[in-house]
Amino acid sequence: MKVGALSAAWSAQPLEEVCAFFAEAGCRTIEIGTGGYPGNAHADPFELKGNKKKREDFLATIKDHGLEISAFSCHGNPLHPNEEIAKEHHEAWRATCDLAQQCDVTCVNGFSGLPGGGPDDKVPNWVVAPWPEDHLEALEYQWGVAIDYWKAENKYADKRGVNFCFEMHPNFLVYNPETLIKLRDACGERICANFDPSHLWWQGMDPASAVRWLQEQGDVIKHFHAKDVAVYQWNARVNGVLDTKHYGDEVNRSWIFRALGYGHSQLEWNELISTLRMCGYDGPLSIEHEDSLMTANEGFLKAVNFLTEVAIHEEAGEMTWA
Repeated sequence: MKVGALSAAWSAQPLEEVCAFFAEAGCRTIEIGTGGYPGNAHADPFELKGNKKKREDFLATIKDHGLEISAFSCHGNPLHPNEEIAKEHHEAWRATCDLAQQCDVTCVNGFSGLPGGGPDDKVPNWVVAPWPEDHLEALEYQWGVAIDYWKAENKYADKRGVNFCFEMHPNFLVYNPETLIKLRDACGERICANFDPSHLWWQGMDPASAVRWLQEQGDVIKHFHAKDVAVYQWNARVNGVLDTKHYGDEVNRSWIFRALGYGHSQLEWNELISTLRMCGYDGPLSIEHEDSLMTANEGFLKAVNFLTEVAIHEEAGEMTWA
């Protein structure tokens, strides 16, 4: 397993400075935003895929610091009912696939997207209950839109040897293991998982169990986001965990994202990392900093130290005792 991080939190700094910072902290991989919500400050896929010299310079910057690219990050909503937004995110996704092929990167991380609840809607609509019945009708419509779109994109990714790794994220159609596998079964095996345990924890799932279940469906997990979350029971016991208050309203929220170890114990992370290896995943562990109580630098450095301790770095070797 290799410890790394997503560079989006340092988008205001040049890529070379970020690479130097990551390498000095002990990272071995870097995940780079190429569009959508993470932005493309460190890698504009439209520019890089069409310019061999710029692409070579880009790759050299990363290699010269002893890093390798774990994934490109293109989190967006290509199913958005606003056609301009959908087009922008779709084009960024396809350009990222093209760039990934040119850079020998096999993982593009992102979201499944979320349509409106019907053809005349103007905003996405996340359905979380089966009643009244018009919600199920909306959900049926959304799945039809998503399956048509991702069937075509699965073929596009397959031709380029790229896996599109969905982050299971509330407010998108794929938000848990069941919905991920439903879309994968309908559209193709290039649809995989960028496994972020933080979104599962606050929804009440056990990430280690989710890892085991997903990997029983095939080689589904291709990338891993190392991010923690704290559920504050004094709020959750009163109002539950579906919380629309601003992330900056920490004291009143039911949960907030935290640096590793500030939401769940080392024992729980040990179990999760061990389950990943047990179930066939030995790939990158990419830190995503979203802790509002710490600066990006402090949260990142704490996370690197914590993750370096819990990650399994060596091959298991022979069992000399059995």
